[in-house]
Amino acid sequence: MSGPRETTGNDSWLLGWGLGYASVGAASLLVPLYAIDLGAGALLVSLVAATAAFAGVPGAILWGKLVATTNRRRPFVLVALGLTAVVLLTMPFYTSPWAVLVANAALWFVVAAAAPVLNVIVVEGYEASRWSERFGLLNHYQGYGWLGGLVVGAVWSAAAGPVGVGPLAAKRLFFLAGGVAALAGLAVVYARYPEKSTISERRFLRLAEQFAGNGMLGRSVRAVPFGPQRVYWALRNLRRGSDGDGASGAGGLRGRFPAGLTRYLLAATVFFTGFAAFFGPLPAYLTEAGYSTDQVFGLFVASSAASAVSYARVGSLVARRDPFRLQTGALLSRAVAFPLVAFVGAALAPPVGLAVVGVLFFAIGVTWAVISITATGLVSTLAPESVRGEALGAYTALGSLGGGVGSILGGAVADGLGYGAAFGVAAACVVAAVGVAVAGRPGGTTTDPVAGD
Repeated sequence: MSGPRETTGNDSWLLGWGLGYASVGAASLLVPLYAIDLGAGALLVSLVAATAAFAGVPGAILWGKLVATTNRRRPFVLVALGLTAVVLLTMPFYTSPWAVLVANAALWFVVAAAAPVLNVIVVEGYEASRWSERFGLLNHYQGYGWLGGLVVGAVWSAAAGPVGVGPLAAKRLFFLAGGVAALAGLAVVYARYPEKSTISERRFLRLAEQFAGNGMLGRSVRAVPFGPQRVYWALRNLRRGSDGDGASGAGGLRGRFPAGLTRYLLAATVFFTGFAAFFGPLPAYLTEAGYSTDQVFGLFVASSAASAVSYARVGSLVARRDPFRLQTGALLSRAVAFPLVAFVGAALAPPVGLAVVGVLFFAIGVTWAVISITATGLVSTLAPESVRGEALGAYTALGSLGGGVGSILGGAVADGLGYGAAFGVAAACVVAAVGVAVAGRPGGTTTDPVAGD
């Protein structure tokens, strides 16, 4: 039987998906800011983040089955871009923050539903040895599309005031621009995506399981730490035993995981909860602290750009240093930075406060690069080979679960006790996670996890 047929030269359609992802990246921040303008408080803004983390799971489940049974790819990508455009083009007409929440859930439903399709498309027709390269290409378009959307949002928000466009009108016009960009992406994919599929239903399912097991899917969507598509593939992997017969399930995995791995997975759940407790109410906090829309966009651009420029350097550093210590340092740095954002925002007015908070956001972005790169290596090292795929799936699923729960926790605390308390809770979660991880680490032995995957 011959190997897969190379189909190089057909990647121009990814530009269309990158345009769509730019729209989604801008909307990821524009939606909570728009909800705030419509009267949303910290709790509702955090619920917007939580629903974004969970709403895509049923979409990914449904589309994953449909793609496998129909053996079609292109229609699902087109529908995702088309519905993204519809959501963004209709968003300006909503006058209730609850309607915005529902529309945002619909947006993430369709974006996540496209994930199982995209991750198969990019390797279709390529040898397994080239999959990492192919996922890197997908990550390039998605990551820089997301960052580009945030940059354009910052520029537009800064330019809207001088030309006489009010803050609410500026957001509504930007939603329309995002919808048009998604339609442009749809046109590119329609014109450039090369049908027809070369992968059978059985091979599609095998590829999907390998993506969940080897961590490549996580790397391909690293721009979205709590993405619902990661929950779907991780949970699907957790339902299967190490022999793939589905008999073991999550209960069997608990029995097969070493104690150190179990403690690290618990720690990861707790620190992801802390991250989301900070980021969930953050747009509401920055708005109430007096930061304009363009300044809020600029802060998030600084964080995303810091992560993007740090990945390669961190990867080289991990090869020479203990990743556990690197991750512990990054986590403790976040535990200090989270409450400092609240303190600086309250104590220092822009532009001095903006500059200091910008430095904190940049540092937070760098720490995410460290955490995201070291975590997969730590899980892989702590897990026996027989359950390594299931362990990576557990890490992804539990981290995303912590993200959704943490968004709700942060919003509830901010709404009841204030933002300082919410960011303090976020920092406390991160510190507690470090304690759990340190307690579960084998001390002073050569078996400590000291290398990434």
